[in-house]
Amino acid sequence: MNILQIYSALKSDLQAIEEEMTRTVASDLPLLSETSQHLLKAGGKRIRPLFVLLSGQFGAYSLDTLKKVAAALELIHMATLVHDDVIDDASTRRGQLTVKSKWDNRIAMYTGDYIYAKALTVITQLPNPKIHRILSGAIVQMCIGEMEQIRDFFNVDQNIRRYLLRIRRKTALLIAVSCQLGALAAEAPPMVSSTLYRFGYNVGMAYQIADDLLDVCGAEKAIGKPPGSDLRQGNITLPVLFALEDPDVRGELLAEISAIQRSEIPDSAKAVRLVRSSRGVASAERLADRYIAKALAALDELPDIPARKSLADIAKFSTERSY
Repeated sequence: MNILQIYSALKSDLQAIEEEMTRTVASDLPLLSETSQHLLKAGGKRIRPLFVLLSGQFGAYSLDTLKKVAAALELIHMATLVHDDVIDDASTRRGQLTVKSKWDNRIAMYTGDYIYAKALTVITQLPNPKIHRILSGAIVQMCIGEMEQIRDFFNVDQNIRRYLLRIRRKTALLIAVSCQLGALAAEAPPMVSSTLYRFGYNVGMAYQIADDLLDVCGAEKAIGKPPGSDLRQGNITLPVLFALEDPDVRGELLAEISAIQRSEIPDSAKAVRLVRSSRGVASAERLADRYIAKALAALDELPDIPARKSLADIAKFSTERSY
């Protein structure tokens, strides 16, 4: 089953999650409703809700319960995007104007805070305190990851391990928790929820590496932003770090990154070309593939139900996608 077929099979349940998110962020203040729903209306892959629903199939599947978990997780993800766009001074997201661009930084920051808070109101409707603890712990780690990314802007001396720890906090944890909480909310056995966490963690690591590769290799129309956006913002991603280990491009690439940092050049086009021509892209792809192999190995430990095959297909999609 390909990714579109998986989405199609869960279309009505995903729509229920969309409606839950829309209800959740509605406000008596018209401006807050408009800004909160701005990114929601722009759509997205909704990969975290998909993981919640599929993981819930390993237990007692209840859409009323799972949609609250899925809505909370996706809203938390959206809140981080609103904040990220302020930090990165990004004008577009998913092909649309960002909240900070359409309104301003202050409106965007409070919108992100509001979405965070509303996400927590949804998850606290579930009586299981373990779910609350896991989610709150993940949010703390995500904030640390964001701070680490800011700290490392234009840091060309960071090592691969430091990068991996950062994306673990920024991206992989929320995907891991999506799988874990879907199983917990459905009262699946502890072994199942912990195994799904390992699966989600490895997919999440590969997913972020794929995002970093798309920023270098993707087409603007497909990824919804100009290629090289990360480099312009000072975010030194995995393919760039690997490229910096390539003696054929290291000197030129360092010079370009330095010029970008000093605002001496208008874009990162040459730096992107250098990364593409280096061994950095292939090295990053190999590491992403290793994480996917670990994710698929974790799935082999789970009951052989249709959801397991769907999760495997999504894992493969995460590194093969063009958007």
